[in-house]
Amino acid sequence: MLFHSTRGNDSGKDFATVLMQGLADDGGLFMPDHWPQVDLEEIKSKTSFIDVAKCIVPLFTASSFSYAETIKIVEDTWHDFEHSDLVGIQTFDDVSILELFHGPTAAFKDFGLQLAAAFFNEVLESENKTAIVLGATSGDTGPAAIDACKGYKRIKSFIMLPNGNMSEVQRRQMSVIDADNVFALRINGTFDDCQDLVKHAFRQRDFLNPDQYLLAVNSINWTRIVGQICYYFYAFNRLHSKGDLNFSVPTGNFGNVFACYSAHQMGLPINKISVAVNNNDILHRFFSENDYSKQTVQETISPSMDISVASNFERLVYDFFLDRDASECAKLFNQFPVQAIKLDEDVWKRKNELFSSSKVNDEHTQKLIQETYAAHDYVLDPHTAIAMDEALKKSNENMHYIVLSTAHPAKFPKVYEELDINIPSTPKALMGLYDQTEKLHTFDAQYDQIVNFINQNNPEVNV
Repeated sequence: MLFHSTRGNDSGKDFATVLMQGLADDGGLFMPDHWPQVDLEEIKSKTSFIDVAKCIVPLFTASSFSYAETIKIVEDTWHDFEHSDLVGIQTFDDVSILELFHGPTAAFKDFGLQLAAAFFNEVLESENKTAIVLGATSGDTGPAAIDACKGYKRIKSFIMLPNGNMSEVQRRQMSVIDADNVFALRINGTFDDCQDLVKHAFRQRDFLNPDQYLLAVNSINWTRIVGQICYYFYAFNRLHSKGDLNFSVPTGNFGNVFACYSAHQMGLPINKISVAVNNNDILHRFFSENDYSKQTVQETISPSMDISVASNFERLVYDFFLDRDASECAKLFNQFPVQAIKLDEDVWKRKNELFSSSKVNDEHTQKLIQETYAAHDYVLDPHTAIAMDEALKKSNENMHYIVLSTAHPAKFPKVYEELDINIPSTPKALMGLYDQTEKLHTFDAQYDQIVNFINQNNPEVNV
């Protein structure tokens, strides 16, 4: 399996190259040259998440890792999960909840980032090199990236977070880490400012030591998508008796939705993918009005979804709407966001084959949390509640919906204080955060300030 860019000028790349490069040279996102097909009967026969993952991950890694090497990584990668099989499933009537928050940072991103970090380290060890992880986060990516990479001495992590709307728990998950290869950078600006700094850094790369890698940890990195594809097939393993599946997915950067779409392209029988967003509704505007235009970010009680541009959306446009026409994809995204994306009407209507979307404001999110708690004694986190809206409206005895629960509610305590709901338990990952001293480094949204700090904390070393 080789990989190529959605914009057509970066192709023939093996898995290790795509892993370490992150973003394609032409500004596009890497895609597999073809969609490998999965034996569903084999998936049904598996008895654990790890065994399901062994059927998926090697399909993408063979150009750089032997089957045995990949299997060993899969067996050793996912660690410090509190659930016996990593993923929990709760079913209420015609809706199942896929609990993806049992990992060491209590969010779904542990799946993709632990897998990416393990492969990062394999490449660095084999080449005797070091790397810098540079990322931006509005919620869960930063804690998961730091946790996944902190144990690898060859990797230094610099994660930028906005000095604004994110929960204190999420911030402290990054700022209390006591490790000399981890740095939490608080930026006086928005998540978009942080993301812009990261993108500029990837273009410039003027702070790297000789032969040092700069690694992407947000969901533009294909390996993260691979890790997320696994739990959709695991859902099938556990729930295939329900018939063709329908997924409702809370989303910001669109990585989770694209992983769901990828599973569908690999043979998973999915009837509908519901794209659920908060007031930051660029994706809902596209699916409902054919309007993909950047607007100002609004702060909500579901901060991990507070984005103005969904980075992974380019992959869907390329593969699903444009039938892999890289030249047309490049034209659209090279002009965006200055020029909004609007597809030809007949092309845009293809969405009806597989996708629907919904937009849920804070007030209705709170109502959904309250109603689910009253009916089932179950506490939804604010992101999961947004996805629950579509599932409740459309599920019935012939239409079973699976809602992705992407974070533990204990990460957002103020939401439940206002609703007078007691969170039943606190995961180990979140215990003691308020007893530790924060180590935050604060900067303006200025590239030079960030580079100077990285240079001060990135001496050339022998490993």
